[in-house]
Amino acid sequence: MVRKHYRFTGQVQGVGFRYRAKYAANGMCITGWAKNEWDGSVEMEVQGTEEAINQMLVMINRSDYIRIDTIECKEIPLEEHETSFYVR
Repeated sequence: MVRKHYRFTGQVQGVGFRYRAKYAANGMCITGWAKNEWDGSVEMEVQGTEEAINQMLVMINRSDYIRIDTIECKEIPLEEHETSFYVR
């Protein structure tokens, strides 16, 4: 299990990014959250297997409306009591 913090820029707000992330995460037993930032980016933390997280990112990027220009990522400590993925 790993936990990662992401910051996405591009056409990521107002296009269903966070809800697509929630749908993908719930289907792959990934926990965490996603939220819009004031600068137009989306911040997200995810926890699961490396493979599941990579598949989640592929699913998010398959949308015709979402355009990810940059992804910043860093590994962070695991959250022990988190049980689901939610949109902030």
